[in-house]
Amino acid sequence: MDEKLKELVQELGNAINESLSDSDRIAGAIGEIKRAGYDVFLVLEATIGFNKRDEEEESGESGVADSSAEPVHDANGKIRLTTQDQKFLRALKISVEEDHKSS
Repeated sequence: MDEKLKELVQELGNAINESLSDSDRIAGAIGEIKRAGYDVFLVLEATIGFNKRDEEEESGESGVADSSAEPVHDANGKIRLTTQDQKFLRALKISVEEDHKSS
């Protein structure tokens, strides 16, 4: 991992910790548990993955990254997955089978 990415990941970790520490809702819930006579040990685990975007995926014809959350449908109404979508699903152990039959 390059140094810039390490710094960004560290900043993300700090932001998450700060958000949790500053949360009145979390503090209130922990306070209620303590008032009920229990000690609280809070351990959270976060998994953060990074994939370097392909140049092709970073910019469309206009040169601007496509950040829309809308799924892309083909003429048959089926959803077209990008390479990034497929990588994400594989990371979740979800197989993606394409239908190669012609209608």
